Amino acid sequence: MAAVVLLEALALLGAAAWYAFELLTGAPVLTFWGAVFTLGLLLAFSTWLFAVGHYLFRGYRWTRAAALVAQLFVLTIGFPTMTAGLVMPGLAMIVPAVAAIIFLFHKDVIAYASRTGSTPGVL
Repeated sequence: MAAVVLLEALALLGAAAWYAFELLTGAPVLTFWGAVFTLGLLLAFSTWLFAVGHYLFRGYRWTRAAALVAQLFVLTIGFPTMTAGLVMPGLAMIVPAVAAIIFLFHKDVIAYASRTGSTPGVL
């Protein structure tokens, strides 16, 4: 489960790098500061997913809710992308998000991610 979240974070970081490259090479944008803001959001969300994946791997309970919210955001972007005619990019977002949601509610993940801040690790 943590691997799916970390791979999503890597993909988002790659998208941010590509976006920054396009921004630096002079790709046309509506507003420069709006593009910088979008780049900041991509980097912030990628950082958040890396943290969620790390703490999910360590078994913290709060990470299941954070991962679920992230997957719902991905689905919110993935379905319109797919229905707009970009089937492969849409599926590239939808399939990992659905897999992550299924994993989040698996009994082994629930049992593993039951650590709170004051108790020792489950491993």
